[in-house]
Amino acid sequence: MSTTRPLRFIRRGKTVTLNGIAPDRTLLEVLREDMNCTGTKEGCAEGDCGACTVVLGSERDGAVRYQTINSCIRLAHSIDAMALWTVEDLANDPLIQPEDRNASPSLHPVQQAMVDCHGSQCGFCTPGFVMSMFGMYQNHVCKGEAVTRELAVEELSGNLCRCTGYRPIFDAAQSMAGLPRMRVNEHELLRQLAALKAGQSSAPEPSSPYMAPESLEALLQARAAHPQALVVAGTTDVGLWITKMHRQYAQILDVTRAKELREVTVSASGISIGAAVRLTDAFHALERQWPQLHRFAARFAGMPVRNSGTLGGNVANGSPIGDSMPLLIALGASITLASVRGERHLPLEDFYTGYRKNLLAADELLTAIHLPLPAAGQKLAAYKVSKRFDDDISAVCLVLNLQIEGGIVRQARIGAGGVSATPARAVKTEAALIGQPWTQSLAIEAGKELQSEFDPISDMRASSAYRKEVLGALLRRFWLETSGDDRSRVTLGTLHPLEVLA
Repeated sequence: MSTTRPLRFIRRGKTVTLNGIAPDRTLLEVLREDMNCTGTKEGCAEGDCGACTVVLGSERDGAVRYQTINSCIRLAHSIDAMALWTVEDLANDPLIQPEDRNASPSLHPVQQAMVDCHGSQCGFCTPGFVMSMFGMYQNHVCKGEAVTRELAVEELSGNLCRCTGYRPIFDAAQSMAGLPRMRVNEHELLRQLAALKAGQSSAPEPSSPYMAPESLEALLQARAAHPQALVVAGTTDVGLWITKMHRQYAQILDVTRAKELREVTVSASGISIGAAVRLTDAFHALERQWPQLHRFAARFAGMPVRNSGTLGGNVANGSPIGDSMPLLIALGASITLASVRGERHLPLEDFYTGYRKNLLAADELLTAIHLPLPAAGQKLAAYKVSKRFDDDISAVCLVLNLQIEGGIVRQARIGAGGVSATPARAVKTEAALIGQPWTQSLAIEAGKELQSEFDPISDMRASSAYRKEVLGALLRRFWLETSGDDRSRVTLGTLHPLEVLA
């Protein structure tokens, strides 16, 4: 097997070249152990606490796109040909300059705001908060957009603080726009990124330890030639196999560089989302069609996880408590599986054969997810019940999609997670709903059917009885929210407390 090609990225206005980086080493390991960048911390080593947050920059539509990611579970080679900022770079990057050329601030506005608002106590989580705020600064403040308390809460959802509390940190996020502006010289950075990209070899590397083909054809050929290679996308789950289970992988196949897998297309026939589309972009595409999904999407892990993870990776992973699959099942999703032998298409709910098992052949890859456009009379709601509101795994995920015309349920699709060994479709409950008047009594009876359709387990997140109770309660809640009855505002407050968590 040949050696892994050099890892190259832009940092502080210069190209960094690292040789001999093993394919399964994380970005955090490389930062701390190889580059002595110890300002970036390791807390949980599973993408949960945010102490390891860094910001990546890449070219998109002629501009620089900034994304916060968890360096503890992101493979180092995945940032090849990108720009990287750590907490140690914000006051030391020659590409970050004050708008006022006569000013010479010692700190970036993000850092100064944290100092002014006393947003740090023990300091361990602070680098992660600062980097998440830097991403917010670049994506909102530098574009003239206001940072509201709601935006700060949402975009800092992937960072945990156990000392100061969040109020001063949110204050800092809101106040950083009032400080003297500093901007990244994007013109120069784009030139450097283009030069870095141009200097890369586009020739396929059939036996490299880290393979990242840039076309679907090359990707499928690599998959056929190396069925033993670990297939990765955002590594938001695989990263834990490395950091927590201490697994080692000699060869990795990264699907995220294949152009065809990174595209979202919308046509009269529906929406197609490439398997390597990051969750952030996939949810944005879904929200454009179903705006009511924003709250549900914002509760899918934290923003750094959504910026790394992919929709296809979540689907292929097939966790019974993964949140995207119940949603996609309820929306009527189908998927494309491809290999050098050709393509095949099937409904998403037919893809899973058992706990974390699916129909993928050894030489196949999941390449796209397809969804029909919203239909007239469609009522859609997605519920997530978990112990924490933000950045937590579901005890139950339920998505209901009913088409109601003239008060009658004409079509029904229900996706459920956390109640079976696989993400599942509630076909018996759907049959009980179709053709019936959409009334409170129907919702109650259908809720009972839904409870009997699944036999969930008891675990650390919830008991079997609790999960069954949640299923019925959420269907009743859905009726209240779609009935148009003003009394629902009062009645909703009398429901079981667990419903308020959804």
